[in-house]
Amino acid sequence: MKGARNIVGKKASGDGITGGASLLGLTIILFIALLGLVSTPALAKGHGHHVVHPRACSKTATAAFLACENEKKDDYWIAQGNCYYTDGEDQTDCFADAKKDYKEAKGECRDQLDARKDLCDELGEEPYDPKIIPAHFVDPEDIGGDVDPNPYFPLVPGSKWLYKTVVRGEGITETNTDEVLTETETIMDVECVIVHDVVYEGDSTSEDDILEDTYDYYAQDEDGNVWYFGEFSLSFEEDLPSMEGSWLFGVDDAKPGIIMFANPEEGVVYRQEFALGDAEDWAKLESLNAIVRGVPYADGNCGENDECLKTSEGTPLEPDVIEYKYYKSGIGTVLEYAPDTGERTQLYRFAPGS
Repeated sequence: MKGARNIVGKKASGDGITGGASLLGLTIILFIALLGLVSTPALAKGHGHHVVHPRACSKTATAAFLACENEKKDDYWIAQGNCYYTDGEDQTDCFADAKKDYKEAKGECRDQLDARKDLCDELGEEPYDPKIIPAHFVDPEDIGGDVDPNPYFPLVPGSKWLYKTVVRGEGITETNTDEVLTETETIMDVECVIVHDVVYEGDSTSEDDILEDTYDYYAQDEDGNVWYFGEFSLSFEEDLPSMEGSWLFGVDDAKPGIIMFANPEEGVVYRQEFALGDAEDWAKLESLNAIVRGVPYADGNCGENDECLKTSEGTPLEPDVIEYKYYKSGIGTVLEYAPDTGERTQLYRFAPGS
C-alpha cells in the first residue's frame, strides 16, 4: 500500500508492526490549515462557459515542459550567481559544473515531456476531470463491517503491514510499516481513511532511523473502488526535511485518482493521482493471476497457485523508473519489485483490522 501520515500527530503503536511516528510540529499545523482551504468541492466548478481544448492532454504536457525548463533555467542562474563568490580555479570549475548540470536538467525536462505524451496516447486527449460526488462514498468506519472492503486494497481500521526492502548483495536496506488509522480526515466533503506509512533505514523500526514519514488519504466509493485523495510526506534523507511529493485534492487544481478498482480488468491504464509537476503516478493492470514466489508472507497465500493481481506503475516525473506491484485478495500489497535496481519490497507480517 502507499504510505500515509497521521495529521493529528499521534504516535503509532510500537507493537513490532507499526513503529514510532514523526515529530511533525508546525508542519502538520500548516498542512491542517491547508485542508481548511478546500471545504468546497473544486470539481463542482466550471459549469459556465467551459472550453475544452481538443488536445488537452498534450497541451498540458507541453505546459509542464515549459515550466520545467524555466525552473531549471532559474536554478542555473542561481548557481551562476553563487559562482561569482568563488575564487580562482574553483570559480572556473563552478561555472563549468553549472552549465553541465543545466544541460542535464534540460534533458530531464524533455524526457518528462516524452513520457507525458506517451501517457496521453494511452489515456486519450480528454481533460482529466473525475467527478467526485461526496454522497457516493462510504463511511470509513463502516469498512470491514457493514461495507465490504476492496479485496486488493482493504482499508479496515486497525490493519497493519510490515515490509522489508531487500537488495541482492546488500541485504535489508529499508523497513516499511503501514497502518490504517481510526482517525479520518474530510477532504472536499469526502471523509477519507488515513494510512500512516513510515520508512526506516535498514532492519529497524526506531524513531532515530526514520527516512520518510507519510500520511495518505484514501476514500472508498459505493461501488468498491478506492480513490487516492492526497498525501502529506516528510523525507529526512537530506540535510533538511523535504515535503516533495505532497499534494491534496482541491489544492492547486490537484485531482484524485484510482488506487484500486472494485472489478479490475487486465490492460486498463489509469491515473492514481494528478498534481501537475508534483504527483502524476499512473498504473496499468497487467494480470489477475500473476505468480508470486519467494515472498515470506505471500508464499502459499496467493491462492491455489500463488496467483495475485499484478500492476506496473510509474510517473512521468521519473520516466525511466517502473515498478511492479503484486496484490493478494484480502491482504493487499505483498510485493513491490523495481527491475532497474533489483529492489524487492516484501510483506513479512500482516495483522488484519476489525
